[in-house]
This record gives sequence, C-alpha cells and structure tokens, in this order.
Amino acid sequence: MCGRFAVTTDPALLAEKIKALDETVEAAKDGGPNFNVAPTTTISTVVKRHDHAPSLRSPGSEPDDESTRRLRSMRWGLIPPWAKTGEDGGPDTKKGPLLINARSETLTTSPAFRGSAKSKRCLVPMDGWYEWKPNPAADGKKASKTPFYMFAGDGEPLFMAGLWSTWRPKEADREAPPLLSCTIITTDSAAQLADIHDRMPLTISASDWDRWLDPDAPIDEGLLRGHGDLDRIEIREVSRLVNSVRNNGPELIEAVAPEAGLF
Repeated sequence: MCGRFAVTTDPALLAEKIKALDETVEAAKDGGPNFNVAPTTTISTVVKRHDHAPSLRSPGSEPDDESTRRLRSMRWGLIPPWAKTGEDGGPDTKKGPLLINARSETLTTSPAFRGSAKSKRCLVPMDGWYEWKPNPAADGKKASKTPFYMFAGDGEPLFMAGLWSTWRPKEADREAPPLLSCTIITTDSAAQLADIHDRMPLTISASDWDRWLDPDAPIDEGLLRGHGDLDRIEIREVSRLVNSVRNNGPELIEAVAPEAGLF
C-alpha cells in the first residue's frame, strides 16, 4: 500500500519541468516541502483535460481542442461523486475506509473507482514513499515495525498512477467549484521491494504519462500490470520519527543504521 510519502518539489517548478499548466491552489503552493504527507492532505496531481468540460459541449460532439497536462490540487483520499453530504455541508467521510489506495487488479470493476478509471486518471508526483516492515516478536511482546523509505536514486520525482474524482454537496449549483480528490493505485511489489511490503504504488514512466492520462481513450490495462520505473527505485531504512504525522523535516528521509536481524 502507500499510506505516507514525501514531496519536496515546488508545484510551479514541477509544472514547468513537465510542461503542464499550473492550476494548483495557493494553499498548496505555500505549503512548502512535505516529508510526511498523510491521508486527507491536499497534494498536487497531474491530469490531462480539455479547455471545455464535456458537460459544456453539444451532446455527442468531439472536443475541439487537444487535451493538455495540468497540475491540480486534490485531497488525498478519493470521494466518489455519489458520496452523501454530511451535516457540515462537506462529504460524509465517517462511514467506510479512506480511499487513499486502489488495487490495480480491481479498479475497473470496483464501484468506488470504475467511473474514474474510464476518464479521470492522474499521476501523483512524489520524491518517495514509506513502508513499515514488521520485526519478529520477542518474548511475547507486540512486534515492532521498522520504517523504510523507497525513493528514486537519480533524485528526480516518481510519478504514481492514480484516479481522481469530483464531488459537490447535494443541491449545489453545477457551476460551483467541486471538491477534487484522488487515490493512488497499488500493485504487487517486485524485486527488493517485496522484502519490505507486498504492495507498492504503481509507477508510470515518462514515456507512458500521456497514454495513462488521456481522457479520450479507455484505460490501458497493460500499464496496470507493469512497474514503469522499478529500476530507478532505491531503499533505505529511516528514523522512527516518521511514525508520527506531527514530524515533518528532511531528517525523516535520512538513512539510519540498519537494525540487526532485519535481512
């Protein structure tokens, strides 16, 4: 799975780097590097969209412009369009799990994800992500877990496959800005990553970005079975400081001496 990650690239610089329109909100721009991104945080994602939404075109008409890459701010934890409105006017997220991850094997059939899988696919940029490896239990005590950081050894961001959705409160004006939310797709871990956790985010290599994001084409299920940037990923053991979401700084991703007996 992917339940915590790090991202340090400024959205404006990232948009320029990947040739995307920067449509992120000011709150996300001002947040600075985040070494401990947790669920429900507002994050930057990459999408491809047309200038005019399908709802504004004539029924059955084709888009009159090319879709373009855009960097958009979204809540991490997908909220399906049919989610109920809570007492505070926002989405009712008290029932059911936070949809921070979607399994690659079932996302085209899952009621929560299949709608987004058709035309609302995104990329989630990150420096790397964290996983916790269980340690053998000792003397009847509860087994502890050791945190590891998976990152791109070349220092460039990784781009993880994701899905996104729009949500509006019940009875809201259709022209009102919707709440955008997303989920990160996971797949079976491969190579050395399988020693840490049985699941990992689905990486998409740069040559496949547009194929994955294309809003006018069906999902390429071949990409769901790949590990696009596996050869770029390295692993290091990191401090238990990352266990608390209150901690946030570069020390979270620094290497620490491995604990005895882990490998």
